[in-house]
Amino acid sequence: MIILAATPIGNLGDASRRLVEALENATVVAAEDTRTTQRLLAALGIGNRPRLVALHDHNEKERSGDLVALARDEDVLVLSDAGMPTVSDPGYALVALAAAEGVTVTAIPGPSAVVTALAVSGLPTDRFTFEGFLPRKPGDRGSTLRALSAEQRTMVFFESPARLAASLADMAEAFGADRSAAVCRELTKLHEEVRRGGLDELAEWADGGVKGEIVVVVAGAAAREVAFDDAVAQVAALVASGTRLKDAAGEVAGHTGHSSRELYQAVLASRS
Repeated sequence: MIILAATPIGNLGDASRRLVEALENATVVAAEDTRTTQRLLAALGIGNRPRLVALHDHNEKERSGDLVALARDEDVLVLSDAGMPTVSDPGYALVALAAAEGVTVTAIPGPSAVVTALAVSGLPTDRFTFEGFLPRKPGDRGSTLRALSAEQRTMVFFESPARLAASLADMAEAFGADRSAAVCRELTKLHEEVRRGGLDELAEWADGGVKGEIVVVVAGAAAREVAFDDAVAQVAALVASGTRLKDAAGEVAGHTGHSSRELYQAVLASRS
């Protein structure tokens, strides 16, 4: 069996009883960083010394086959440095292979920076999307954000403190300077901070320098009331400018709330 175990994202007191029991009884632990796992064992006062196998972004594909084979005979506990494995951390390739091979995968739930930031952000939590880390290159980052400009769900991003100011400025350009957002820093730690405001305001604040682990939560776009015929005209205009019909219908559907399939069919019908 593969067991995905969530580890504390900052406060050691958030280690669950199930996590402690699993670490006390584990024989094999696949860890994002074995040194971090050794420190966790020591901090929790666990005397067990399981076999530690490094499982990170650079070796996951090569290691997954052996770990899945091993999991047929004994439990393999999978840890990331903080939070739940597979969520912007190693583990996805392993889980996908295990599922394909019919090996049981289960989880020990626990701390999550994504859900914690969303909960304290003060922004809508009923519908949200997790976007992970934005691209490092400004051009790629801008393209990614422009593609999300009509997203109506609350968006959650991870970001490096070194790139935070630039990313917030790019968000302000793509989403609008007044779009509400929250920068959540050092969650669950001694110096936890949640800074709320418009994107432009937050970018100016971050320009002074920010340290620590960062999660950015951004409000979704407001729904636009657009008549169906007007939405069809928007799709037709995008197609006329060179956009594929399927892509144009999806883009207009995203910011009008109309069905992309119905828009697609309406444009096709208008041509006949």
